[in-house]
Amino acid sequence: MIVGEIANFAAYAFAPAVLVTPLGALSIIVSAVLAHIILHEKLHLFGMLGCLLCIVGSIVIILHSPPEAELESVKEIWNMAMQPGFVMYALSVLFLCLALGIYAAPAYGQSQILVYIGICSMMGSLSVMSCKALGIAVKLTFEGHNQLFYPETAYCALVVAGCVMVQMNYLNKALDVFNTAVVSPIYYVFFTSATLVASSIMFKDFERLETTAAMTEACGFVTILTGVYLLHATKDFDPATGGHLKQRTSVDGQRTSGSKESLVQLGVHPSHV
Repeated sequence: MIVGEIANFAAYAFAPAVLVTPLGALSIIVSAVLAHIILHEKLHLFGMLGCLLCIVGSIVIILHSPPEAELESVKEIWNMAMQPGFVMYALSVLFLCLALGIYAAPAYGQSQILVYIGICSMMGSLSVMSCKALGIAVKLTFEGHNQLFYPETAYCALVVAGCVMVQMNYLNKALDVFNTAVVSPIYYVFFTSATLVASSIMFKDFERLETTAAMTEACGFVTILTGVYLLHATKDFDPATGGHLKQRTSVDGQRTSGSKESLVQLGVHPSHV
């Protein structure tokens, strides 16, 4: 997992967030395949179709992704973050997260999944922007342009630490209350959507795309969403009976599926951040 997080962090330094974040769905495909090989879970026709849709959508996004903007210092990234549009977005996120955390979470957190998912998704979009800034700072430092002593680099690191702490706290709360098979696809959709909005405002990624390419990129994202939904919605589907696998009660009283803990359930990407 550590290696994966390092690779994910490095990806943001070399590619736009509108390309890296949607491709997080590939981790779900790997989880499904590993669950089939290691845990001997059956990957039925609907699961294979979901994997295929994720792959096709990922290819479409890769082929039509915008070029990475040429940035020369972390100060340049900080100036982008200080644009009125992104400042308004960041303040809106903070206001909504505070409102959800203080008022909505105590009253509706145990019954409405979007309360916890909304908080960690919106905070996650800010953490991705800061992660990208840190990644570019590290990349420029290795190229001989030291960025580590700029105060803007420390600010970005603090934002990442704060956002990730909040994000993981509410993601764990969602996983404690709701089924992982429900949390995973909803979290992926909201987190990716919020990140695409944040990146479009801050880095203006879609302004570097023609209209046709932008529409194709959106179609690729929708294709991935369909594949992710299909993978999770049919995870317990039993082809023999045409229904879902029966659930049994474990020793500790918790309800579990008829198979071992699925690696697909571990496909929730914490940062993805």
